[in-house]
Amino acid sequence: MLVTRYKGEKNYYHGKHECTGVLLVNLGTPGQPETSSVKQYLAEFLADRRVVEIPRLLWLMLLHAVILRRRSPETAKLYRSIWMPEGSPLMVYSQRITDALAEKLKLRFPGPVKIQLAMRYGKPSIAQALEQLQQRGARRLLVLPLYPQYSATTTASVFDAVAGELRHWRWIPETRFINQYHDDAGYIEALAESVRSHWQEKGDNGLLLLSFHGLPQRNLQQGDPYFCQCHKTARLLAGALQLAEDQWKISFQSRFGKAQWVQPYTNKTLQQLAQQGVERVDVICPGFPADCLETLQEMNIENKEVFLQAGGREYHYIAALNERESHVEALSDLIARHVQGWPESSSAWHAADIEQAAIQSQALAKAQGARL
Repeated sequence: MLVTRYKGEKNYYHGKHECTGVLLVNLGTPGQPETSSVKQYLAEFLADRRVVEIPRLLWLMLLHAVILRRRSPETAKLYRSIWMPEGSPLMVYSQRITDALAEKLKLRFPGPVKIQLAMRYGKPSIAQALEQLQQRGARRLLVLPLYPQYSATTTASVFDAVAGELRHWRWIPETRFINQYHDDAGYIEALAESVRSHWQEKGDNGLLLLSFHGLPQRNLQQGDPYFCQCHKTARLLAGALQLAEDQWKISFQSRFGKAQWVQPYTNKTLQQLAQQGVERVDVICPGFPADCLETLQEMNIENKEVFLQAGGREYHYIAALNERESHVEALSDLIARHVQGWPESSSAWHAADIEQAAIQSQALAKAQGARL
């Protein structure tokens, strides 16, 4: 007979100080720009049922027999073209966001609010990050996926992973989950500020192309709100920048496979714009809070070549928000709204009172026979 065993806290003791924990989650990245590391990462990513919704056995056979063998060496080469001295750009920028947020949260809340970075695929894993928050005393958990626009392929996959880990815990934390912030005022203003800053340096006489990650058309037809939320983000950003309709466009990049994806496609849009006589484009990717392979290689190298070879003259990529002050402030505001009512966010929280309560709790527990 199988006995279910749940994970307990190895260092638990009565009167242990508690905190609010924030789990910040991004997509993930290989640890090294080498074929073996990329293959391991892609195998985990593309095996996610949320990412690829076709018959399981057929897909896994195709994935391991054909796709990973072909894509891994090619993708590793692309990663090498954008790899930073500190490591993978997505990991570097995500960690910078996390560090900046940690400092911001120290100043913002009277009580301890601890933040931990996790990757949905690769390391640090969601399970590892949750365990670290548990060790730091997190009895309340806020999960913030770095996906402004909700999709079952991204945000819901994070939910699955968090729930899948917590279902093995003996004492689960009180949990809240942010599933989108595509129309958040702070996020939109941070995007607008980044564009204005770019215009101050390069001038504002280019057409603004807003490129989002693609999604299979089938997902949209089955009720995924991602496509609609991308359009709302684009409209709000264009409005914040006071752009006329002919001054901006929206498109979708990073297609995979032969199925139809939501349109218009970014590469074809850039080609058409150049052929229509548009000499300059400024490109921003509002769905990517941190620069990564899809922005630095696909948008700033591959699609730049598409536009220039089709007759365009100037192509400017506007960097992701990364650790910009306005971005960190927007995420801090988002966190603040979602932790309302928890002790660490309350002005009534006082360190001396908490310390006294902890001492009293341990004393009462020991009086009842507790060892710790």
